Amino acid sequence: MKKLLLALSVFSILLLVAACGSGGSKDSSSESVLEKLKKVGKVKVGFANEKPYAYEDEDGELKGAAVEIAKQVLNNLGIEEVEGHLSDFGNLIPGLGAGKFDLITAGMAITPDRCKNVRFGEPEIQYGEGLIVATGNPMELKSYKDIAANPDIKIAVMSGATEIDFLIREGVDESQIMKVPDIPASFSAVESGRAHATTGTEMTIKMALESANQDKLEFVNDFTQPEIEGNPSFGAAAFRIDDDEFREAYNAELAKLKEEGKIEDLITPSGFSADMNVVDVNLTTESICSGENY
Repeated sequence: MKKLLLALSVFSILLLVAACGSGGSKDSSSESVLEKLKKVGKVKVGFANEKPYAYEDEDGELKGAAVEIAKQVLNNLGIEEVEGHLSDFGNLIPGLGAGKFDLITAGMAITPDRCKNVRFGEPEIQYGEGLIVATGNPMELKSYKDIAANPDIKIAVMSGATEIDFLIREGVDESQIMKVPDIPASFSAVESGRAHATTGTEMTIKMALESANQDKLEFVNDFTQPEIEGNPSFGAAAFRIDDDEFREAYNAELAKLKEEGKIEDLITPSGFSADMNVVDVNLTTESICSGENY
């Protein structure tokens, strides 16, 4: 009996200590991500140096259409400082999950697969695909199907990009796809002859080629867009799965910008247009993640 009473007493003490400990932990961590960000007035964003969506200029300042939208939304939330964290595109989602940054601002396309690992904000911008080849287009490539038709063709694609999936669905064999870390590396692969072409979102590779100011490559102006699910793509900010309050607050401010017609003003300085790149206000991320509008 004494042993039983002693055991019960010890158990009661342990429960009390545990309760006190968990209570303290709860109090110290009760502050939400959004509240913390508002308090410090700064947010860390992951980006992949993909002009004109998100990139770092010569002065080290974060620029681009997706960045301008995010800056305006965050500013309206009371978060004035945006700290950019450069990452390879394929490492953005893992980096977000690992806590290296608070959200992704890269014009990342919403896809059902990505929706399993992050929570996207509502669509911010839409875009199609583009193709770059050696000057003169010696292999006469004008579509993904042209690449699929010739197994000897190699195409360089940024690792983690949606274009890899698009190419495979258009019949391109995985052995034909050369994965590279970024746009400059894809250009280098074509220039050196290691690849015959590279692809990416239309505005990204077109502007990157213009900035490169070289004559060994050319943009395929008569490229045929792939008629597949996921094209056109819809870019959005991406949040950690558990950061619902932050995402919902972001979406609320984004909705105001859409209703006021301010998205066009934020993206046109980066070369986008209202006709081609502004998203229908009725399109939702949920419908894209479910596959209904993918």
